[in-house]
Amino acid sequence: MRDRTDHAGSNPITPSSVRSPPSSALSSQLHSPSLSRSPLLHSPEHEHSTTKDTKQKTGHKITFSHTPPVVSAPPSQMHTPMVPGTPDRPVTMPPSGARTPMAYIRSRNLTPRFLTPLGSPLRKALHLTKLDPTDAWLPITESRNGNAYYAAFHTLCSGIGIQALVLPVAFTILGWAWGVIVLTLAFIWQLYTLYLLVNLHESSETGVRYSRYMQLANAAFGERLGKMLALFPIMYLSAGTCMALLIIGGSTSKIFFQVVCAANECKAETLTTVEWYLVFTCGAVLLSQLPNLNSIAGISLVGAITAVGYCTLIWIISVSEGRLPNVSYNPVRVGSDVSKVFDVLNALGIISFAFRGHNLILEIQATMPSSEKHPSTVPMWKGVKVSYTLIAMCLFPLAIGGYWAYGQMIPPSGGMLTALFAYHSQDVAKSVLALTSMLVIINALSSFQIYAMPIFDEMESVYVVRFKKPCPWWLRVIIRSFFGFFCFFLAVAIPFLASLAGLVGGVALPVTLVYPCLMWLKVKKPKVYSPIWWFNWVLVAVGMVLSALLIAAGVYVIIDNGIKFNFFEPE
Repeated sequence: MRDRTDHAGSNPITPSSVRSPPSSALSSQLHSPSLSRSPLLHSPEHEHSTTKDTKQKTGHKITFSHTPPVVSAPPSQMHTPMVPGTPDRPVTMPPSGARTPMAYIRSRNLTPRFLTPLGSPLRKALHLTKLDPTDAWLPITESRNGNAYYAAFHTLCSGIGIQALVLPVAFTILGWAWGVIVLTLAFIWQLYTLYLLVNLHESSETGVRYSRYMQLANAAFGERLGKMLALFPIMYLSAGTCMALLIIGGSTSKIFFQVVCAANECKAETLTTVEWYLVFTCGAVLLSQLPNLNSIAGISLVGAITAVGYCTLIWIISVSEGRLPNVSYNPVRVGSDVSKVFDVLNALGIISFAFRGHNLILEIQATMPSSEKHPSTVPMWKGVKVSYTLIAMCLFPLAIGGYWAYGQMIPPSGGMLTALFAYHSQDVAKSVLALTSMLVIINALSSFQIYAMPIFDEMESVYVVRFKKPCPWWLRVIIRSFFGFFCFFLAVAIPFLASLAGLVGGVALPVTLVYPCLMWLKVKKPKVYSPIWWFNWVLVAVGMVLSALLIAAGVYVIIDNGIKFNFFEPE
């Protein structure tokens, strides 16, 4: 050991003692990892020159030739930034005294040989895989083997629901022309913001996947402002929708029992409304024990099929039975001018409330694998296009056909479903009415699972972040059961939630129509004053003003028309 040290110390390496190789390659590339496999290093001429210029090893003393071998760098490395030997990373000899390329690599523990240069596609692809380690323990991102089919199932199940049956109520205020125009513009607007969210899911610059709506809001607005703007609407859209689904599912279960019993002339006593809520809650809690978002893809498929089924069935029955006698299509605008304006705004809130599910788009996309060659944006957008084609085929016939059949006689609470049982319970076969009710119940059960998943994810993340380990199965059962029965308590305590559709639409509108445009401007940073810059800022301004007006209109309509606050008295 002493001999090796003395020898190394007696022959210091100086820049003047190293001659430049007769090659076009940079001297710093002599120790590049990819050059260790260069054919020139194994050519007969190279072996001969190395043997002639290098002395034999004697004992522990090692000497080397002062003339570096003649090599050439591959074209891919001629302009590689930050290679060893540049001013950013000067060549220094290892303490062992090794000067061959492979020994140098081993002594410095540089990048493994399977990696390509810094700017290569593979390095970028690896850069895109930066994930939060705790994501593997949370229900939304626990499984990332989703595909375009799963995306279509989830998007369709979350994007269409019972709120679509209230669309004809908005037409009673807006009329034929404005009703169709506003519904079309709202559909195009929300489809555009959906496209923005899909493309904002992953960043090629930072390599981060925004797997939750709140994560993207925090990244765009900052953590404090992001929570102020988005936390309440998102939590309300998830928890509030679960509570509304429980009310709808429980009340429809009661109707289903009455229809079936009336058809069979049974004398069994029906349960109370609260008891039917409890029955539905038990079924929802049982299904909620599935571990992650990908595991409920089959349930979302069932929910999507039943949603399309009952929407199509209701408008076909309504249209086939014909218009009601003395039906009128004159817009209902009574009272003062202020009252008329707020009624119109309340109708806009009902239409905006019909489009939901934007708060789940990033979560659905997070279940897919992603790389630079195969980004998750492609299959996600394919699934979205298919699902929203089906959604359009349900919403427009429901709104137009329902308004044509019932006109001003459409019930403001419950919409098409209430009208079907109120006006056609004696004309339509009991089996058809029972089938319609069963489809609504199954869809409510399925939609509950996907809307509750962000709440489950948030609650479990508290444990995961604190203890740095996945949530045990028994705690997961407790968390999900607690949430389900908490929604049951709220449904019993506040059963009049369905009467607040206009107000809810105003609160939820920014999440659907405004925040995606604003986040795209913050994250993508388009050229200032460009057409796309102006377009998004106009949408942001119009959306925020409209949201404020809708909230004010919803409050005014509640105060002016009155609402039965039947706390703990569900009908």
